[in-house]
Amino acid sequence: MRLIVGLGNPGRKFQGTRHNVGFDVVSEVATRHSLEFKSAPTEAVIARTHGVDPGMLVVKPLTFMNRSGLAVATLVRYYRIPLDDVLIVAEDVELPLGRLRARASGGDGGHNGLASIIGALGTEGMPRLRVGVGRGDARRDLSAHVLSRFEASEELVIHESIERAADAVDAFVNNGIEDVMNRFNGPESESSVADKENNEHSS
Repeated sequence: MRLIVGLGNPGRKFQGTRHNVGFDVVSEVATRHSLEFKSAPTEAVIARTHGVDPGMLVVKPLTFMNRSGLAVATLVRYYRIPLDDVLIVAEDVELPLGRLRARASGGDGGHNGLASIIGALGTEGMPRLRVGVGRGDARRDLSAHVLSRFEASEELVIHESIERAADAVDAFVNNGIEDVMNRFNGPESESSVADKENNEHSS
């Protein structure tokens, strides 16, 4: 069983903000696999596959970002999931808008949700997928920036990156984090490049 955790804040006021891109990615994953979110044995909603191997458990913690670790640690222990089979999906203001970056382990990079999870699990050794949301004006307060919504000019880019991040989640479920790092750590995924090349040759 793979545990896929999208980070964000619950509530309508946070929908569509940069901080909730992790929620958006796992929502896309659930939609693709026709999964329905239901209550969990902790402060979270979960959606899971049935009858497939490896199975997938998709999670949105409802603890608010700074306390995400409480929900994640509870689910890891409840379902007895090895940390190598856990993927945390979160936004990253230090990455250019739309850029994906996957790592097998590492620090929190200043992200409060990751910091909470690392603290609750007592280790940095879990895979994570970051989705770039851009830093914007460096003079702007960072907390205000991550809680802001995307500009109209950014919407297409972030929509495409959410779809690629969902592709990366599928790759993680089927092949592990190494495959994700090889294929998605860049401006575009392999599949996106291949599609563009095919379109160019056919035109």
